Amino acid sequence: MEVKKLAIGSDHAGFDLKEKVIKHLKNKGIEVKDFGPFNDDRADYPDYAHPVAKAVTKNEVDLGILICGSGNGINMTANKHQEIRSALCWQVDIAEMARLHNNANIIALPARYISEEIAIECIDIFINTDFEGGRHKGRVAKISC
Repeated sequence: MEVKKLAIGSDHAGFDLKEKVIKHLKNKGIEVKDFGPFNDDRADYPDYAHPVAKAVTKNEVDLGILICGSGNGINMTANKHQEIRSALCWQVDIAEMARLHNNANIIALPARYISEEIAIECIDIFINTDFEGGRHKGRVAKISC
């Protein structure tokens, strides 16, 4: 899959990393739909996770990126959406396997526990890895209830 457009959202803890990720992606020629927040004032992660998840499920974007302090809350919120497979990633190989074996359509990053460099590497591998299919296709199909 060639990724041309991404959705991104965070909370206050993920704001600085979100801004750096947006700059990186735009430098690569990828269109980014930023759902906020637009400053580092206190912000509740569900307010940003839900719109990103909706944009992914409606195929308004190819994939999504979510960032909060631990990555857990924003990831849990996104996964409440039926067609979302959001993966919490803090290492490059986890991001790769999330796409390769799980067909994840959102990557969630823990801003307080990951360096900017590793976050960028995780995103790059996530958006450049295609779902392998095969034996994994049936497993992924069983995720949704």
